[in-house]
Amino acid sequence: MAFVVLLDPGKLDRTRELMNRSVRDCLVTGYEPLIPALSLPDPDDRHVLAAAIKAQARVIVTENLRDFPGHALQRWNIEAQSADDFILDRIDLHRRIVVEAVLRIADSRRAPPTSFAEVLDARERTGLSRSVAELRSQLPHPED
Repeated sequence: MAFVVLLDPGKLDRTRELMNRSVRDCLVTGYEPLIPALSLPDPDDRHVLAAAIKAQARVIVTENLRDFPGHALQRWNIEAQSADDFILDRIDLHRRIVVEAVLRIADSRRAPPTSFAEVLDARERTGLSRSVAELRSQLPHPED
């Protein structure tokens, strides 16, 4: 089953602008000369690996794991992880910080207001089932 999602270009531009302002050093430049020397199953993905190398990243977060095999990334000391695995690793390393981030997301939503559980529900719908299950363990239980 295929889904087509139409995204508003204006909203995408605004999101990109907010991300660029919020995350220091988020833009990677100067990676283009690396592209021809890289080999991946899908040559159209080489720019991603080139940018990761240039940024000295340790992880490429993607749901397209098949096109980023370990043997192709190993030389660069980079691994590919799904978003769910990446977030699970963050939870293992800094549980409190991740929970606080989800709480900040919930607190930032005003129209309509959003709860911690509703933020988790939305993340679960995007495929973050294991990390959401782990974060749900942070919710108070009704019998407590």
